[in-house]
Parts: sequence; C-alpha cells; structure tokens
Amino acid sequence: MAESDGSADGASTPSDRRVDIRAPIELKVEYKKLNTFFADYTKNICKGGTFIRTRKPLEVGTEFIFKLTIPKLKEPLSIRGQVRWVKREGEPSPEGVPEDQEPGMGIRFIYETPEQRAIIEGTVERMMIDSLGQLLYSKLMGRERSSGSPL
Repeated sequence: MAESDGSADGASTPSDRRVDIRAPIELKVEYKKLNTFFADYTKNICKGGTFIRTRKPLEVGTEFIFKLTIPKLKEPLSIRGQVRWVKREGEPSPEGVPEDQEPGMGIRFIYETPEQRAIIEGTVERMMIDSLGQLLYSKLMGRERSSGSPL
C-alpha cells in the first residue's frame, strides 16, 4: 500500500502498493457497515495502510473510519481509511496481490492533518519495532531507503 498523501484519488495500481515495509502483526479492527458493527483482524501493517482479514470486505473506493486496538494504548486508535483492493474467497487475487492472499481488503490510511499523520506513523513505527525488533527494523528501513523498491 502506498503512503497516503491524504487524498482519496481513485483506483490503485500495483506500482503504488507496498511501498512501505510491513510488520507481521495481528490487531483487532472495528468498523461499521450500514448499521452493523464488524470486528476483524489486521494481518500486517505499514505506515501507509494495512490489510484487514475479512470474508465481508467493503467495496473498493469506500472510505470509512475504523478503530485499531493496540495493546500498549489505553484507547483504540481511530483511523480514516480507503479500500484500495479486495480479495474475495474463491476469486483470483487482484493484479499485484499474491495469489495465496487470504480474503480481505487492502486499506490506505487517509490523514486529515500533518499532525495526525505524525501520530499514526509514529504509533505504527513503534508497533513495527516491537514486532520486528529494532535491529531488523533498522536494516529493513535502510534497505527500503537505499533500494526504493517495494517490499
């Protein structure tokens, strides 16, 4: 998933996915669709977005607010996101998404302000360090900066 500039422009392309490194982490995600509340789980997260594992994904392009439950925070983190791609059970993966991808939806974070971006990116960075360890995180960040290629 690409790092968001705060805009909600249209469809994504494979080249704008997975620009940021991802941490394998499972966090509870809560969101509302019509009058129904859902509780699903992230599979991984990066500074630009996350993957939500679900058998009932929202439609591509849908903007919504979800709450991410993070063990070290007292309150869930509310984040605005946009569905960039969907993988439904029994259907082929969208272009640029691995064929073995489990059902769910790729979400791009939408930041309302530079301050909100800093808070969310800082929180995600701390989770990634906790998940990967400082040394591995630093190596991956150095490799990403030097190569400029998606991981």
